[in-house]
Amino acid sequence: MSSLNRLFFAPVLACVLSASHGIAAEPIVGLIVKTNTNPFFVTMKQAALEKAGALGIELRTFSGAYDGDTQTQIEAIESLVNAGAKGILITPSDPAVLADVVARAREAGVMVVALDTPFDPSGSVDATFATDNFRAGELIGLWAMARLGDSAKRARIATLDGYEAQITVDVLRNQGFLRGFGIDIRDQGKMQDEDDPRIVGSARTWGTEEGGRVAMDALMRMYPGIDVAYAINEPAATGAYAALKALGMEKDVMIVTVDGSCHGVRDVAAGAIGATAMQYPVRMASLGVEAVIEFVRTGRRPENTPGLGFTDTGVTLVTDLPVPGIPSLSSEKALKECWDQVP
Repeated sequence: MSSLNRLFFAPVLACVLSASHGIAAEPIVGLIVKTNTNPFFVTMKQAALEKAGALGIELRTFSGAYDGDTQTQIEAIESLVNAGAKGILITPSDPAVLADVVARAREAGVMVVALDTPFDPSGSVDATFATDNFRAGELIGLWAMARLGDSAKRARIATLDGYEAQITVDVLRNQGFLRGFGIDIRDQGKMQDEDDPRIVGSARTWGTEEGGRVAMDALMRMYPGIDVAYAINEPAATGAYAALKALGMEKDVMIVTVDGSCHGVRDVAAGAIGATAMQYPVRMASLGVEAVIEFVRTGRRPENTPGLGFTDTGVTLVTDLPVPGIPSLSSEKALKECWDQVP
């Protein structure tokens, strides 16, 4: 059975793929997100649907059953190419695994746009709209180091990373955080090759609340005295805080993370998260849809932000404990800019 037939007829895939069809119109554009459970991707999907509706185009959306479900993403790309899509927007679960199928789609004349998670090299796709994830990590690292003052030299750091594979977004945020905290990261493109004794442990979370809870619990038991925890995203940070609270240690560890959802901003207000770096998924999705339409009409591709291999959609530090020299928003102000959609 071909991959296209599997996509439409296999019951198991029917459970994990969602297709949203608007009024038949040209061009067809596809949106493939990592999951339909993470509020970040739910928000992105809703924004893309609204933009497509406003422009009068058909948007077909797909999602994996879990973060890291690359097979579903491969089959979704194949489906869209066979359907005659002009453009595909994708938050790749693993850019390296998807590189070949993306190359084939582009050879077929489909514009492929990465959202949130960049490909390496960036030229593997036609355009990328994303947070400067290294800068996002760097901001929370700079803030954490400044808040600790002299005690930062004696910090005991845990990194709650995303995945077993070293995926671009995971690496960039991790390395940005460590650089911001004043740690020699050696190779910016690789995690966990540092030899700074302040990094006492790392664990993967899959970017989920349960993963964050399990990782934080295990690290605290193995390495008592951890006082700084970096988490790849807010679901993982929420889980980490729950683990600390269960251990009666929620006031002993500073948690920093990246996302900027309304839920995460409220956690900043409550003191569960010390600081988060706010992203803008609505902007990513809207610009991605617009880029495909522009490409179809004129053949032009968007220009990258100067000095970067992608279009930077912005990042803002959110904290209620500001430090001099690092611009930030309070949780009160951030609640007017945050995003949050309940699946």
